[in-house]
Amino acid sequence: MFEQHRETLEKALSAIAERGYWSAFPESPSPRVYGEGAAERGKEAFESYLGKPFPLDQPGTGSWIGAERSPYGIDLGVTYPEPLVDDLIAAAKAALPAWRDAGPEARALACVEIVHRINQRSFELANAVQHTTGQAFVMAFQAGGPHAQDRALEAVAYGYAAMTSSASAARWEKPAKGDPLVMEKRFTVVPRGVALVIGCNTFPTWNAYPGLFASLVTGNPVIVKPHPRAVLPLAITVQIAREVLAEAGFDPALVSLAVEEGRGLARTLATHPDIRVVDFTGSTEFGGWLEENARQALVHTEKAGVNTIVVDSTDSWRGMLGNLAFSLALYSGQMCTAPQNILVPAGGIETDEGHKSFDDVCAGLAGAVGKLLGDDARAVELTGAIVNPDVLARVEDASSLGEVVLESRALKHPSFPDAVVRTPVIVKVSPDEAEVYGREHFGPISFVIPTGSTQESLDVLRRTIKARGALTAAAYSTSSDVLDEAERAAIDAGVNLSCNLTGGIFVNQSAAFSDYHGTGANPAATASLTDPGYVAGRFHMVQSRRPA
Repeated sequence: MFEQHRETLEKALSAIAERGYWSAFPESPSPRVYGEGAAERGKEAFESYLGKPFPLDQPGTGSWIGAERSPYGIDLGVTYPEPLVDDLIAAAKAALPAWRDAGPEARALACVEIVHRINQRSFELANAVQHTTGQAFVMAFQAGGPHAQDRALEAVAYGYAAMTSSASAARWEKPAKGDPLVMEKRFTVVPRGVALVIGCNTFPTWNAYPGLFASLVTGNPVIVKPHPRAVLPLAITVQIAREVLAEAGFDPALVSLAVEEGRGLARTLATHPDIRVVDFTGSTEFGGWLEENARQALVHTEKAGVNTIVVDSTDSWRGMLGNLAFSLALYSGQMCTAPQNILVPAGGIETDEGHKSFDDVCAGLAGAVGKLLGDDARAVELTGAIVNPDVLARVEDASSLGEVVLESRALKHPSFPDAVVRTPVIVKVSPDEAEVYGREHFGPISFVIPTGSTQESLDVLRRTIKARGALTAAAYSTSSDVLDEAERAAIDAGVNLSCNLTGGIFVNQSAAFSDYHGTGANPAATASLTDPGYVAGRFHMVQSRRPA
């Protein structure tokens, strides 16, 4: 089981150091890549769970719970064992010593095997992700499958690198009068303790895998607490992890599932004295609560932010508009990286097609979105469905926030007549209305803001991101000086910056092993997915020494 993955682990270690392109898992759902019949078998596996208790061999109360409903209008009807919190934690603690004593290499290779088997079930997971998040199928396959798996492998590599950055044993000799002083020393990675991963509704695997595998590889048992509306993808993940661990001779209680129907289980678990690590993706309010109240644990959160784009000028007017339109429409803006605030000088911008007024920019952007999403059947494969009623309510209320540049419209899904699908709404607001654009409006809602100058736009970027956080920022300019100033503004604000995106790379997408997701340098996140700081606090080094 382990030997076959040494090369993969070595390549992952090289990739996190070199930061170039590398992916362990193909992102194409083509049968030429994953084999004939793989898609059909994955769909059948997904459908086999519907309306039944999920096959998971872990202790529970004896009750089965679950209330997932697909944003495409289907009641999934899958139920899961209701957890006994104290029993799960006790079992995890009992499993820890053997996992700790196995050492970094064995843990890393076991984790790579788990990710490998997850990859083999990518189509099954894609269906589960699609029908719990509302993502279109191809996005669910890519983001919920291979891209999430790459992030998992990235976390394993960072954890392994941190644990093995120095020798595990040393012979220490100090010259002295007569015979030297000689000691034998051993250095052991000691995990922090039981870890908790609190999943999100929109990207249940992509956002959960880094914390899950960073904790597991560093020796910590993990309790996975999914969002009540997106349990199935993480239930399948936990099932696979437990199977691999058992086959490798470890206690499967190292990974367990804690499901709820919205009764505050996350708060109970996060503040339990035996929970020593917490990873969370979701709202600013609950992320802040965790940071304030889970005092006994190392807490990593990824929360809301005000992602910002500064437009100064462009040498590809149509390329810029097309790129921005795609970024706004992708998964109906329900990505934590989706742009919200678009800052444009009130006097307009220079382009390869001549000067464009502020109103031209607004009209051009609205036209690009309209053209992209003009055909319902094609559009729904980009927008997916609206994930929850709160997003829909924000879209419907957006017209009250300012002057509407582009109305949102309902799309009809050809395969799922009950799906709730909406196109983006774009609203013009004044730069004085910071109470509107200075907070996140999660969903397909963006603001075009006329500023006095590009310098003022950069000042707004600094101010809003320092105050409210952001995961992404972008700038468009034909001036290297402006781009340099934009980079300084992004560094000041602690946000990752993309410049002059006009082709097939989009601001709301990031590549594992090369792009950092979040920084920890602004309020939107406490760390980056994934960097050394994300894994370092999950273990301690304990030494023993004796005379040689």
